[in-house]
Amino acid sequence: MDRLELVTVRALQIAVRIWNPNAPRTLIAWHGLARHGGDFAALARELGPGWRVLAPDTPGRGLSSWSLYPAHDYLYEHYQQVAIALLDHFELERVPWVGTSMGGLLGMLLAAEPTTASRIERLVLNDVGPELDPDGLSGLATYFGVMHRFVKFGDLEAELRKHYAGFGIDSEDAWRQLALDSARRLPDGSWTYHYDPRIGEQFIHDTPRDTWADWRAIQCPLMVIRGATSPLLAHESIERMRQEQPGLASLEVPGCGHAPMLDRPSQVAPIADFLRRPAAMAPSARHWWQRGIDWLKGKSGA
Repeated sequence: MDRLELVTVRALQIAVRIWNPNAPRTLIAWHGLARHGGDFAALARELGPGWRVLAPDTPGRGLSSWSLYPAHDYLYEHYQQVAIALLDHFELERVPWVGTSMGGLLGMLLAAEPTTASRIERLVLNDVGPELDPDGLSGLATYFGVMHRFVKFGDLEAELRKHYAGFGIDSEDAWRQLALDSARRLPDGSWTYHYDPRIGEQFIHDTPRDTWADWRAIQCPLMVIRGATSPLLAHESIERMRQEQPGLASLEVPGCGHAPMLDRPSQVAPIADFLRRPAAMAPSARHWWQRGIDWLKGKSGA
């Protein structure tokens, strides 16, 4: 991380981790349910100095504020408000978005909503989509909805290795760094994870919605990444996603479940290629006279 910026959104302070702050292009990278923006350090390194990577810590995680009102603040609706406030703060009218798990769904909702769709220039979903395995979701809700306490730091690291095996981490240094980035010491000297245990209440309070309708509404370029052994995102879901969005780019990552860390060239190079591709102008972004011609063609049957 090259810079940390603290942005107040209503009563909460949001920590935004920044790499390559003076780069000519900007990318938003948003983490998963119980992670934080620090997970994207390797992505920023692999993308190189041409990209400024902004990786916020969602409320209740990392260095951001914990909410006094979890039933109100630990919801996608509130995360959308936070995201737009951050885009406004950094004066970003339109920006590419890479989102892991929860962060990908957040980007999908922003790209689908008529009032915010123009802010997402293109979208990369990391091991997430409009349809997720209910057993996998239940496992997440169960694990992250309770307090985890470890007497020794080594116990926390051992649990991380077990629970996050799907990240595909293959080096001792990377596991140790993940533990260092994930730990929080308690007043009695024991250890727990960095996040507010109440973030799991999102599964109780969030309003269900038709995410397939959201998926069909998106007009920006799309890419999906799937861990080859993902318990959340099935092959069949990817195929249906492609049927609904024929231009969908995809990547399957061997040796990973939920979710690839986007921390090595074999994972990041396809993302970089996708980010470089010229984007066809979405209908909502076209000039009024171009839309008028399309309307006239439709009326004449041309």
